[in-house]
Amino acid sequence: MAPAPERVAAEPARPGRKRRAWDQVPRWQIYVPLTIYLLFTLIPFYWILLFALRPAGSTSLVPWPMTFEHFEKVWTERSFGTYFTNSVYVGLATLVLTTVVALAGGYALARFDFRLKRGFMLALLCSQFVPGALLLVPLFQIFANLRMINSLGSVVLAETVFQLPLSMILISGFIRNVPYSLEEAAWVDGCNRLTGFRIVVLPLLRPGLIAVGSFAFVHAWNHFLFALMFLSDQGKQTIPVGLNTLMSADSVDLGALAAGGIIAAVPVVIVFAFIQKWLITGFSAGAVKG
Repeated sequence: MAPAPERVAAEPARPGRKRRAWDQVPRWQIYVPLTIYLLFTLIPFYWILLFALRPAGSTSLVPWPMTFEHFEKVWTERSFGTYFTNSVYVGLATLVLTTVVALAGGYALARFDFRLKRGFMLALLCSQFVPGALLLVPLFQIFANLRMINSLGSVVLAETVFQLPLSMILISGFIRNVPYSLEEAAWVDGCNRLTGFRIVVLPLLRPGLIAVGSFAFVHAWNHFLFALMFLSDQGKQTIPVGLNTLMSADSVDLGALAAGGIIAAVPVVIVFAFIQKWLITGFSAGAVKG
């Protein structure tokens, strides 16, 4: 008699993939709020373009016929060419000075242990809660004693002082994410600390340095208060102060003001368009605790 065939145990039914909460949300509930937010964000920019490109006195909602007379007016008659050059100088000088000093301080915070290190870090964090207006009186007194009032160097130093605490904290976080063993391997190969840092660590800090430098540049480019207080000569003013001169108590030239605002915004937009990849990578790397 043939043996009875063995019964194969039935496999348990596989449960269906559990749908996550956001998978169950209808698409229109996602796209409608995003569309409203996009319109809310872009309409003011369109309004600025409209006033800058349409002729003076026109009430059309479309910039046609298109004119560039407002740009010519602010660039030549309102000295925006000079303001633009001064802003570029202040922004680039602040970028370089902030990055170099913050790099040295951030390396010390990341690689060395010393007394009162936690207190120093706490002081850096607390300094971010101090408004820039509170620094005006002591900085003005210091620059007056150094005979630096009405000098672009005073604005650069003031912007650097304001940017250094946060920049040092961010760069110290970037350096902590670089393994210390890489520097030790460079020392074994005959490099001193400075050479090992330049050859091994510095190339790995490129995203972080771009993030810190761009943040310092944009803040110096847009900052109004220091340039207004420390610069009295019109030929040394920056773009934010130049925009303020387009408004008076009696009237406001909306076309010129819109054109000046576009001139002030375009360089920052171009910079961020080119560095956005490194900027996101840099800030995400600095946010990770090493």
